Amino acid sequence: MTGFSADWLTLREAADHRARSNEIAEALSARFTQRPLLRVIDMGCGTGANLRATAPLLPEQQTWRLIDHDPKLLAAARERLTQWADRIATDGDRMILEAGGKRIEVELHQCDLNNDLDAALGPEADLITSSAFFDLVSVPFMQRLAAAVVARKAVFHAVLTYNGRQRWSPRHPSDNAVIAAFHRHQVRDKGFGLAAGPTAAMELANQFRAIGYSVLEGDSPWQLDTGDAALIADLQAGHMKAVAETGAVDPKTLERWAAAKRTEVYIGHTDTLAMPLL
Repeated sequence: MTGFSADWLTLREAADHRARSNEIAEALSARFTQRPLLRVIDMGCGTGANLRATAPLLPEQQTWRLIDHDPKLLAAARERLTQWADRIATDGDRMILEAGGKRIEVELHQCDLNNDLDAALGPEADLITSSAFFDLVSVPFMQRLAAAVVARKAVFHAVLTYNGRQRWSPRHPSDNAVIAAFHRHQVRDKGFGLAAGPTAAMELANQFRAIGYSVLEGDSPWQLDTGDAALIADLQAGHMKAVAETGAVDPKTLERWAAAKRTEVYIGHTDTLAMPLL
């Protein structure tokens, strides 16, 4: 199963936060405005960035179940949430956070989402959410997840799902070849079957429409510039590594592409909100 380092997730967090769709955020907040308490499950939680961005949109009382297969990321999430909170208490393994006027109870669970999805999600949830996750999974996994969401009568919220759109500036003659090879790498098995990769956002919406949910989508692109130089460099290096594994681009051509100085990068994402009809 493909994992990501805490350093990479920290590097991208500010760009992720800027990119989120305001339209989807407002719709999510409106859906739960009358709820006194909300039970939330965060799939593939990483360092807890999705909680930090989403909790301010939700009611004053929240419980979060953070799920990841990587114990190092769960440890990083505990540390980052402790730093983020205004106040913190513990009750066994449970964290009780106060942040921005919200009271947030957090439990962290190491789980295998692919092989034991129902156990990972638990029996009840009002909201099931995830960030930058679904380009890694297969369409059959999305189908199983949609069924699990329906069984819990939950709302589904996915942010920053890669949608296949990229623009690098200044342009390089090999941009199209590199992006095509990157997409070829994306659809390899990342631990959930053959990944949806650049079609993930479309496939995700289709699964929830097929089960009768109302689906809203909003653009949430990274629009990186010179202030994001470290992220651009890391993104470029990551593309080079992935493309090299495909063998689809000549090594010297790929080296020249990776050495090109970029000042702006657009990476397309889609935010998705799927809701049962009232």
